[in-house]
Amino acid sequence: MRSLLLQRPAGVLGVYWPFQAEFDPRLLIDWLMTRGSAVALPAVIDKKGPLEYRAWRPGEPLVDGVWNIPVPQRRDIVIPEAVLAPLVGFDRQCYRLGYGGGYFDRTLGALSPRPLAIGVGLELSQIETIYPQSFDIPMDVIVTEAETRHILSSRSAPA
Repeated sequence: MRSLLLQRPAGVLGVYWPFQAEFDPRLLIDWLMTRGSAVALPAVIDKKGPLEYRAWRPGEPLVDGVWNIPVPQRRDIVIPEAVLAPLVGFDRQCYRLGYGGGYFDRTLGALSPRPLAIGVGLELSQIETIYPQSFDIPMDVIVTEAETRHILSSRSAPA
């Protein structure tokens, strides 16, 4: 993940607070901060709408959001150049499964310019297909412990 972010740096990276067994990006957040990058955490503001990304630094106050996932208390809205999305599952076409709320796909569809979408998960969560619907948006890149997959090319690189 670090080498990908070094190759394609973003002024603001949209991250997420880990939920259940998702990849925990908090060490990555610390690393990004030491490199001078900014991060933003998503917040649900409308259960049928896109997420809003709020600028955040470790140590700043968080409050409970939907499903008790922490979100920044301060509503400093930013548009990230790249976003991380946790993978519950993913397929060979880089479509992802989350927890079923559709927030992430709605967000990618609403943000302009569209950020680079990076799915993060475990190799064992790859499935044959997620049977994508018309509203599903594939990730540009999927990173697992085994390899990095790019939708724009068929090549994969060891992680």
